[in-house]
Amino acid sequence: MIAKELLNPRSIVICGASSDVHKPGGKALKNLLDSPFQGAIYAVNPKETEVQGVKCYAKADDLPQVDCAILCIAAKFCAQTVDVLAKEKGTKGFIIISAGFSEENAEGAAIEKHIVDTINSVGGSLIGPNCTGFLNTNYAGCFDTPIPPLDPKGVDFITGSGATAVFIKEYGMSNGLKFNSVWAVGNCAQVGIEDVLEHLDDTFDPEKSSHVIMLYMEKIGDPQRLLKHSRSLINKGCHIAAIKSGGSAAGSRAASSHTGALATNDAAVDALFRKAGIVRCQNRQELTTVCAVFMYPELKGKRCAVITHAGGPAVMLTDVLSNGGMEVPSLKEHPASPALLSKLFAGSSVGNPIDFLATGTAEQLGYILDTVENEYSDIDFSVVIFGSPGLFSNREVYKLLDEKMHTCKKPIFPVLPSIINVKDEIDEFIAMGNINFPEECVLGNALCKVYNTPKPQPEHVELPQIDVARIRATVNRCKDGYMEISDYNELLDAAGISRKKSVEVSKKEDALAFAKEVGCSKDVPLVMKVVGPLHKSDVGGVTLGVKDLDTVAREFDRLIVIPETYAVEMYPMLDGTDVYIGAIRDPKFGHQVFFGLGGIFIEVLKDVQSALAPITAAEAKEMLTKLKGYKILQGVRGQEGVNLDLYAEQVARVSALVQAAPEIAEMDLNPLLGNPRYVTAVDARIRLEKC
Repeated sequence: MIAKELLNPRSIVICGASSDVHKPGGKALKNLLDSPFQGAIYAVNPKETEVQGVKCYAKADDLPQVDCAILCIAAKFCAQTVDVLAKEKGTKGFIIISAGFSEENAEGAAIEKHIVDTINSVGGSLIGPNCTGFLNTNYAGCFDTPIPPLDPKGVDFITGSGATAVFIKEYGMSNGLKFNSVWAVGNCAQVGIEDVLEHLDDTFDPEKSSHVIMLYMEKIGDPQRLLKHSRSLINKGCHIAAIKSGGSAAGSRAASSHTGALATNDAAVDALFRKAGIVRCQNRQELTTVCAVFMYPELKGKRCAVITHAGGPAVMLTDVLSNGGMEVPSLKEHPASPALLSKLFAGSSVGNPIDFLATGTAEQLGYILDTVENEYSDIDFSVVIFGSPGLFSNREVYKLLDEKMHTCKKPIFPVLPSIINVKDEIDEFIAMGNINFPEECVLGNALCKVYNTPKPQPEHVELPQIDVARIRATVNRCKDGYMEISDYNELLDAAGISRKKSVEVSKKEDALAFAKEVGCSKDVPLVMKVVGPLHKSDVGGVTLGVKDLDTVAREFDRLIVIPETYAVEMYPMLDGTDVYIGAIRDPKFGHQVFFGLGGIFIEVLKDVQSALAPITAAEAKEMLTKLKGYKILQGVRGQEGVNLDLYAEQVARVSALVQAAPEIAEMDLNPLLGNPRYVTAVDARIRLEKC
């Protein structure tokens, strides 16, 4: 638990306080003095007797008892100061703004550890070091500005970057977004993002707590803990949006399998956020806009009425919504449309977008919104775009818009783009407690993201029944590294994963014997593959459609001499669409399961979905619809499709297998051949890595 002395202290000291508000200690004191804090404020500075009207003590030893301390002093002095405050002054809340700790060198890391150990010994809590601070509705314990409007129903903002926090606050505030708390956790020496989420989860009150959480992260220290508390909060009624930066392909690790090449840390983050129900954002504009959408009534559907007096923005918004999976249904033939059109100026349109021209009035906007609310049953929400060319004031329109936003049941999202021509009117609109969306396409993208982000996956799911005892016995007898064919076939069979029946031969006579046994012919063609090389196609190690014994003999002689080859695998040729299932274990995230189009194109197209295990067949089937090649799976131009129920079932069985055998470091079923009758693995790789 986070100490109450940090959250709601009765007294606060600024160590390193200054009268110079251009210094962190001076600005931190000014922010505190300007905040709602009503308790005792102390200052420590050996060179001053008074700063900004506050009595100044020469050293921490001279202070009375104090709940919370904000340190703006050199790193080398912090440990001693913390020792005095924690052990002698009863201090349990600490905000260390100073830098020069673990982020800098080993010496700084040692000081940081000493500080954490001391604070832990008294049951205290630490924000930082190397941070901009902390603020909530009780006080401002930070040195940065601006201080946003504080409201218990505003956003809880948790960030690993203080500078980024400033820019995010600025953008959000300019559009009317309010905040309940800002946690700039810096080095996360003791309190990190997961700790704050746990605190918000444990203390959540549906009546009093904020229902919107904003995250900026450059690292995820404990993914499972993040998942646990995010999922819990969202299930309680919260909404969470997050940026996780630093996930480019350049930061991904090299791996030997197809799955390893696809599995970047960023893909794991996507999978984690999907499982938790977190809306992932890519930049601060998107992040604040998504959180602003959360402040409005929840979307109950995806059908939008675009209401505008300017054609261009409406067209662009319609494109964004349509491309993002939302709908802008035609209203031209709706029975209520003629009556509405009669109340608008000549030249107006009600086809959707509903365009009531640049001369449109507040009264006309009222008619439109009432019709959307009461007559257009096939509309779930509306977006109103209303700016100004500078000819007249929009004050009456914005007053009407404010009224309808508070009385209509269907959400109304305002796009007021004229940030210069009607700046005063927009400021008044925001002062009424509203949020403005100045850019229609940014709003459209945010609406799509919010609507399309799935609800959290249940913590406990029912997976297919598999033979766990048989799996454990096989894994226990195998060594680290890639498994032999017979061993991984044992795992696949125990997990109920469909596979082709093959033999592995090292002598030509055995190859010919198998060919005769299965009746190798043009009706029963064979596949011959090298055993040993990792990427068989790259070395010319795959021969398809072998139809006679002469070809069997010739291809065996060719394949067996390919470098690293020790045997040839043979099996009757199957038909169908190449699909893929893979899994990889991350030391933090656990197993990630991948699935999509397979074969040689997997690393080229990268048309795959990924999820953190466990994953159910139902979840997998829904995710398959998100593939760009989904229509291929359905069947196109006379080609048979893939049985999606069977495919999703195989995905769930792979998920169950890696849950039963966490020693599986990488697993590659590529390809599986799918058609309406079966989805069968024809090639596999499984690598064990026991801890």
